[in-house]
Amino acid sequence: MVTEIAKAKLNLALHVRARRPDGYHELETLFAFVADGDVVQVEPSEADSFTITGPFGALLSGEGDNLVTRAASAFRERFGGGAHAITLDKRLPVASGIGGGSADAAATLRALGVLHGVAVDEMFDIADRLGSDVPACLFGRSAIGRGRGEQLEPVAGLPGMPVLLVNPGVGVSTAEVFRRWDGVDRGPLPVDPRAGRNDLEPPARAIAPVIDDVLEALAASQGAGLVRMSGSGATCFALFEDVASRDAAVEALAGRGWWMLASYLT
Repeated sequence: MVTEIAKAKLNLALHVRARRPDGYHELETLFAFVADGDVVQVEPSEADSFTITGPFGALLSGEGDNLVTRAASAFRERFGGGAHAITLDKRLPVASGIGGGSADAAATLRALGVLHGVAVDEMFDIADRLGSDVPACLFGRSAIGRGRGEQLEPVAGLPGMPVLLVNPGVGVSTAEVFRRWDGVDRGPLPVDPRAGRNDLEPPARAIAPVIDDVLEALAASQGAGLVRMSGSGATCFALFEDVASRDAAVEALAGRGWWMLASYLT
């Protein structure tokens, strides 16, 4: 059995530059990854099976086909390897702007690669076909993403930086958030992408005003540096100067009833 962590993905900055003729949007984003996330376990089996567990597993039960099973099918079509039993421990909120299904698919590919001797570099074409964020999640390290997000340029990142993720318990449709983007190109990523912005924040906040409350609470936390919404929401994050400040924020926000993940960047 091979176990892979489907690390939560953060967009430290996300600039939407234009709508494309193919229906996607031209993006410039700074991807970063958190040490924790969903957990995928894969082992050879006589017949294919897919089991979902974890605190958010019930939200995916009954789907039958999702990015995990599609990733496994695409791997077998390309590289062979037979049947597998796959278990997804769903620990991250669904439709929350932190990778979710894309990270699960990427973790599945990595696990299958370990089992069958296939290098990660050989699987990026599969990842690209599965979804815009899957290549970045397969890469799993800090990178600037362009195009749909699949054109990756590695950057140094901020390994070890304490981070707190907060989701207010609402799901936000990625398609609806992009539909409500105002179409204004506000410029490229700056030299320091952390000084950028998330162009999807305004439409996401209009759909789910509780995001305002999360951002305000994080910004008011002592020791919080960069505070921003990730992806299309509704998960927000704060980078902290030290672990003690992050943990104090967790304690201060504990009574809100929000989902929280205290971790660090990798």
